[in-house]
Amino acid sequence: MPIKISVVVTVYNEELNIQPLIDQITQALEGIEYEIVYVDDGSTDNTLKVLYSIDHPRLKVIELRKNYGQSSALMAGIEHAEGEYIATMDGDLQNDPSDIPELLRIAEEGSYEMVAGERANRKDGMFLRKIPSLIANYIIRNTSGVHLRDYGCALRVFKGELAKELGIYGELHRFIPVLAHLEGARIIQVPVKHHARQFGQSKYGLNRTFKVISDLLLMLFFKRYMQKPMHLFGNTGVFLFAIGALINLYLIVLKILGHDIWGKPLLILGLMLVLAGIQLITIGIVIEIQIRTYFESQKKRPYKVRNVKKGEVLMS
Repeated sequence: MPIKISVVVTVYNEELNIQPLIDQITQALEGIEYEIVYVDDGSTDNTLKVLYSIDHPRLKVIELRKNYGQSSALMAGIEHAEGEYIATMDGDLQNDPSDIPELLRIAEEGSYEMVAGERANRKDGMFLRKIPSLIANYIIRNTSGVHLRDYGCALRVFKGELAKELGIYGELHRFIPVLAHLEGARIIQVPVKHHARQFGQSKYGLNRTFKVISDLLLMLFFKRYMQKPMHLFGNTGVFLFAIGALINLYLIVLKILGHDIWGKPLLILGLMLVLAGIQLITIGIVIEIQIRTYFESQKKRPYKVRNVKKGEVLMS
């Protein structure tokens, strides 16, 4: 029988959580055709040894050569997943596998490409986890246009074909709903259970705040200017060039009238704005060429088709 859902779990130094989580997933998905895809992201403890020692007919273990980060590990797991739907979750026992069947049911009955979890009663520290998360969620929600309440919940169920198209590079695993939205996916968020960590240590800290901000800028570029980068660089370049040109024109008039303009800060500003404008316009042209190469070399299209209706037949 075809696999209905693949559960992708990325782990780094989670040896004590492996067996309990596999047992929970097995119990939760009884009666459903599933597979468990574990990705070891270069663990330095006994995580990999524990994974290889488990005899489970539905377990698939992906061993990465070194620690590449959660986004790359997630990409590896999704690439090796064979299910019609893919569920992602953390390997620290804080997500509850018993929520997966309900998320899968909502995805199938509501024709959603992604069903994201929301940690309704989050069991994390207030100052180091909850407050920074609330601030990050607010910023992402109001800048990306994807109105979810919790972007940090790793428990999600989405269609396999969508998951394989996302391109989760760098540290973009935090922005999976935004990436899905950019692909035209229909997304819904539902409350899920959340548990306190029992074993091991959290891999998250306040230093991720800066990564979130930089990744958010990248998401905004993808959302607004991915297919029209000239509108960002070109418009800004033209504006700066125009301001610089006006300043230089003003200084030329002063020079003609006999004033000494050499060494004036305004002269330096005018020249810098003109040069900056030319550079931004040039960058915009180069990126426009690269975007066209990106789409045409891979025969991609700058649009996604959900359905095509032909006569009485609906083709998906």
